[in-house]
Amino acid sequence: MSDNPYMALAIAEAEAAAGRGEVPVGALVVEAASGRVLARAGNRVEADSDPAGHAEILALRAAAAEKDSPRLPDCDLYVTLEPCAMCAQAIAFARIRRVYFGAYDPKGGGVEHGARIFDQPTCHHRPGLVGGLEEAACAALLKEFFAQRR
Repeated sequence: MSDNPYMALAIAEAEAAAGRGEVPVGALVVEAASGRVLARAGNRVEADSDPAGHAEILALRAAAAEKDSPRLPDCDLYVTLEPCAMCAQAIAFARIRRVYFGAYDPKGGGVEHGARIFDQPTCHHRPGLVGGLEEAACAALLKEFFAQRR
C-alpha cells in the first residue's frame, strides 16, 4: 500500500474500477489547506457507456458540486495514471492547484506525453505537476488488468 494516504485512496478507487471491469484508474480531489477529500472516483466508461467517464472527470464533477463552483483553485488532484488530453483540459478549466499522478502514460498521456496540454499557449491554467507518485504500484495495476484480458 502507498505511504501517501491520498494516493492510497486513489489506488483503492483504481482497484474497485478493475473489479467492475473498468481500466483501473482512480482519482480524488483534496482541499489543499484542510486535507479534506472532496470527491473520489474510479473509471466508469464501460458501466455508464460514457467516453468521458474517466476517474478524473468524475472526481472533478463531484468536487465542483460539493464546492458549488466550477473552479477548484484551492484543490489538488491525485490520480493513478497520467491524465489524458481530455482530462488535462478539464483539470485546467477547473483551475486545480496541483496534480499528483502515479504511472506515466507514453501512449495516451496528455501531460508529460502526447499533447502536453499544460504546455500549450492556448491553455489558460497550468497546475503544479508531480509525476511518478507510487508509480510502480499504479503501473502494476494496469499491467495486471491488461494481462488478464489478453
